[in-house]
Amino acid sequence: MDATPENLSDDLSPYQVHSRREIVTLLHNIGEQKQLINMLGNRGGAAIVTSILQVDDDAGVIVLDCAQREQINEQLLASDNISFETALEQIRILFFATQVEPCDFDGAPALRIALPATLIRLQRREFYRVPTPQVNPVSCSITIPQETSGELRAISVVLQNVSGGGIALIDEHGLLDKTVGKTYKNCRIDLPGGTLVVASLQVRNVQEIRLPNGKHVRRLGCLFVDLPHAMMAAIQRYITKLEREQNARTAGRLS
Repeated sequence: MDATPENLSDDLSPYQVHSRREIVTLLHNIGEQKQLINMLGNRGGAAIVTSILQVDDDAGVIVLDCAQREQINEQLLASDNISFETALEQIRILFFATQVEPCDFDGAPALRIALPATLIRLQRREFYRVPTPQVNPVSCSITIPQETSGELRAISVVLQNVSGGGIALIDEHGLLDKTVGKTYKNCRIDLPGGTLVVASLQVRNVQEIRLPNGKHVRRLGCLFVDLPHAMMAAIQRYITKLEREQNARTAGRLS
């Protein structure tokens, strides 16, 4: 599945912005505030942190910083499925492109994409991502086929964060399919206190990250698909619990 607005889950489609004027204003603000943007291409195989250099409404283009490594730039230029994620005043912003072009900006190499026809603005509080504990981490069991026999087996991965819209998983051994749009059904998330959440998870973005211990692992950002109300309520209760614990720790440090 291409990472385009037309293929978004219904969970996100209500948050699409269609007004060109509003889109241009948001992108201008992101650029002026020098907000960093996660840019993913090549089905998650090419990832950089970039920023907006220019928004040209008349030409209908956005100019962005390019990667320092030419190999990554080449992968992005060859991609037809590019996603962008950033935040503006604690509001998550997503937009997409189907083509990246090379260009020059102020005498330096840069990248250029067409101004998106829509973007996603997630301002609902439940979509804010809350980090999950590193001690006694929350696990998620996902069923995958074995490479040799094709028989199904369950593997356990750890949650990095959680929101009302989805979760981020740490795939330490690279066992999960990192294709954007891949959906895993009947995933079992064991929340503290014996609460079990069963959900379908759709891969939306993939990054190679470095853990505090220096180890490099794969991080998969996943979207809940058609999550039942009872399961969503359990997720929200857990998010509230995490926020209370974090607020209590912050208050303790400040007292």
